[in-house]
Amino acid sequence: MPVTADKRRILWVDDEIDSLKPHILFLENKGFEVVAVMSGDDGIEAVKNDFFDLVLLDEKMPGRDGLSTLEAIKDLRPHLPVVMVTKSEEESLMDDAIGQKIDDYLVKPVIPSQILLVIKRLLESKKIISSSSMRRYITEINRFNQQLYGDLTPQTWLEAARIIADWNLELDQGDDPGLQETHEGTRKEWNLQFTKYLEPAYAKWLTAKQRPTLSPDVVGKYLVPELKQNKKVVFIVVDCMRLDQWMLVEPLVAELFSIDRHLYYSILPSATPFARNALFSGLFPDDIDKAYPDNYKVQDEGSLNRYEDQMLVDQLLRHEVKLDRLPRYVKIYNNTEGEEVARKVGDYYESPLTTFVFNFLDIMAHGRSNNVILKEIAGSEAAFRSLMRSWFVHSPLFALLKAFAARGHTVIVTSDHGSVLCQRGTMAHGRRSTSTNLRYKYGDNLNSNPKESILIKKPEQWRLPMLTMSTTYIIAKEDFYFVYPNNYNEMVRQFQNSFQHGGISLEEMVVPVAVLTPR
Repeated sequence: MPVTADKRRILWVDDEIDSLKPHILFLENKGFEVVAVMSGDDGIEAVKNDFFDLVLLDEKMPGRDGLSTLEAIKDLRPHLPVVMVTKSEEESLMDDAIGQKIDDYLVKPVIPSQILLVIKRLLESKKIISSSSMRRYITEINRFNQQLYGDLTPQTWLEAARIIADWNLELDQGDDPGLQETHEGTRKEWNLQFTKYLEPAYAKWLTAKQRPTLSPDVVGKYLVPELKQNKKVVFIVVDCMRLDQWMLVEPLVAELFSIDRHLYYSILPSATPFARNALFSGLFPDDIDKAYPDNYKVQDEGSLNRYEDQMLVDQLLRHEVKLDRLPRYVKIYNNTEGEEVARKVGDYYESPLTTFVFNFLDIMAHGRSNNVILKEIAGSEAAFRSLMRSWFVHSPLFALLKAFAARGHTVIVTSDHGSVLCQRGTMAHGRRSTSTNLRYKYGDNLNSNPKESILIKKPEQWRLPMLTMSTTYIIAKEDFYFVYPNNYNEMVRQFQNSFQHGGISLEEMVVPVAVLTPR
């Protein structure tokens, strides 16, 4: 018999099937086709020779009982949902059934609405969830869009970033291309509006007494109070970790800690040499340049964070934090280094403050642009998030969190900035000495398209260092990345659909900071 797309087929195996006629009629009136058999052997034969969407299976039958029938059905059709119908609520029976991968169970006497609820959950949950998701999505997005016509505040955009991250994760679990396309349009529109808001607002943040939490404020706001209570604190900075990536692994961490999650804004450029130095020093880049005059005077951009351990010590002194011994600082570039640290975690238990910097995510994001296999594995944001979660589960970072939770340490986890998936190239004009970053550049007399980037001719107004007499900065907006006119096509080929950071977007600038208290 052909199976139609709108009629799901159910096999009901019960030796008292005649007494279930009203139930069968009820399901048939709801649009299901029900095939009834009276023994386990008949049920196995039916599954062997025909197609069904679900099996309702009596647990107590003469001859072959429900559990042995279940085992045989699962051998034939491992993914066929089976619901056990039983008179017993014995825990051992349920353990046996669950061990054989039963999908649900009902306890007799059952009523038709109970059966319908279980069937709908198992067969139509994706459809129901998708419909519900669309309604909730439209309601939440429309509610926020109304705020775009009112007075916008820094908190408005922190909430926007949280909403986007929430829906990123929810849509990862579904398969609704229409809703995913709608969400992508929402993200682009909100980032466009965020850029329009930020360009005039950011300079005011830098001088205002009442400002949103920025990179230089994080240590003073979250780390210092814990240290002043004489708690042993572990400070973990995961380079280039986005809000949605943290939210994806947060449930795993919640098994170890109570989590108090906050959000802050990365400074511009939202990149390691500026944002992370500001995080550790508690200073804006112009003051960093004065306090550590050698920091920005190197050609190798990878060396622009070589003082951050000293910066943290100096910042704690300014906050009058008194520790009974010097804090520990460990920078971890790969899993091999991390595994060695995790093996020796006991060396850090007595330190009042230990800082771990994990660079793996940043390396993975950059490596994705140059590695064909990695780009195939993490071809989309959802795939990249999945890869990040897989890394985290097996990472030294998670091992360290488990170890410090067991010892009762307070842990503060944050990042210096996030990343954005770049889709559009925009022309940058400058000399050969210009920095090589794709989302921001600094050098002499730079220029770029003002609709797609910000040109900063007076770095002091943006609290950025003047590296020469004519230093200028350009910072890309939304999902643009900088390309040069003389190799435009080659750069587009290599960096289209790549993760970058340093520019203006919610994904780069809104950063999580979580205070973890052991349970």
